[in-house]
Amino acid sequence: MEHAAEVIVVGAGMAGLKAARDLADLGCGVIVLEADGRIGGRLKRTQVAGAVADVGGQWVGAAHHALLAEAARLGVATYPQFDEGKVMLQLTGKMVRSRADVPAIPPLALIELAWLQRLWRRDMKTVPAEAPWTAPKAAEWDAMTLETWIMRRLRTASARAFARLVARGTWAVEAGQVSYLWFLDALRGNGGLEHLMGIKGGMLQDKFVGGMHQIAARLAEELGGAVVLNAPVRRIAQDADGVTVISDKGEFTGRFAIIAAPPGPTQRIQFEPHLPAARDGLQQRMPMGAIIKIAVAYAEPFWRADGLSGQGATADDLLGIVMDDARDGGPAVLLAFIEGARALEMSAAGKAARREAVIAALARMFGPRAGEPIGYEDNDWTLESWTHGYVGSMGPGVMTRFGPALREPVGRIHWAGTETSTEWAGCIEGALLSGIRAAGEVSRHRNS
Repeated sequence: MEHAAEVIVVGAGMAGLKAARDLADLGCGVIVLEADGRIGGRLKRTQVAGAVADVGGQWVGAAHHALLAEAARLGVATYPQFDEGKVMLQLTGKMVRSRADVPAIPPLALIELAWLQRLWRRDMKTVPAEAPWTAPKAAEWDAMTLETWIMRRLRTASARAFARLVARGTWAVEAGQVSYLWFLDALRGNGGLEHLMGIKGGMLQDKFVGGMHQIAARLAEELGGAVVLNAPVRRIAQDADGVTVISDKGEFTGRFAIIAAPPGPTQRIQFEPHLPAARDGLQQRMPMGAIIKIAVAYAEPFWRADGLSGQGATADDLLGIVMDDARDGGPAVLLAFIEGARALEMSAAGKAARREAVIAALARMFGPRAGEPIGYEDNDWTLESWTHGYVGSMGPGVMTRFGPALREPVGRIHWAGTETSTEWAGCIEGALLSGIRAAGEVSRHRNS
């Protein structure tokens, strides 16, 4: 069966839904094709001990204005991330209680961490938002991995471990996988290290009452029957008159298409005519970060009585980042993340083995009471059929050679998705901004 609309949007994550909603507001007919049987993309909900838990994107930062505005329009309120007490930190084998602003590490490492922040702040300021591949040192920085930079510039084991934790904890990649230029651009686009890792005034300041996923659900409700699930796109053909999109739910025709999916998974789609070499090469070279997000429920937030915030970070244990997600009237939940190489290992181990290993790791962090949960759920993003992971990243040489193709339209095909955003890439905010941009491009194109 053939269906027609002016714009065919591929992907019902936040980028695709926002692009479709903006175009619909302009009177443009849209159809959104989603490969999965659910909406949300990298937003996903589950239940643990009877409570709703986000096992995808969850936090909203103080400067995430598009997301906050969308939530307010849809009637979704926020509440602050709990941030009282000390954090648990393990960088080089020893678990310690630490202040969040001054890590409990040797003095020389503290000095080096301060120097590290200055270096990153200085370098990222030279990276242009719209064209990072034109930075004065782009060729030099894109030729090395972040790990190479760490080994050349840092001397203390704690500072090196912290720098690796930033990449693993934020983008679910190992420092040896990404180029230093890509890392600097990602750091710049997310407000720098202080904002990236901050609670009050930072990226982790607030969460949504009822969960982040409901924002996507309400956007989809507004679009009604325009959202088609279980419709993986197999082929997109375009000519001077429009596009033809072939999916498992039939053939869809339109004047334009917006692909709101990560570059890597987009390789599954056959394009006619073939994509330009730069765009095709980019899609072959942006793997997804590996991450497993975990929600562990307890009868009460025992860590708070111990003077702890429920926050933890380890550079050399199973869990990279841990956060408090206890709410009034429900179970006390700790959110935990397994990232990078460890996520690949624990994906292969299976859920039962993960549960045992995660609870043991939480007990090492918070004491024996963490070994007595009343509920456990996790989501292995490496096994998500249509995303394959967390956020796409670039290894050495990719940004300078293929970066200009990231947002460049190909005829009647436009690109969205958080990876394409010049600000807040990797965040839901970046996804929304990319949807707004793609809708604007199509609007200008259709009126030209």
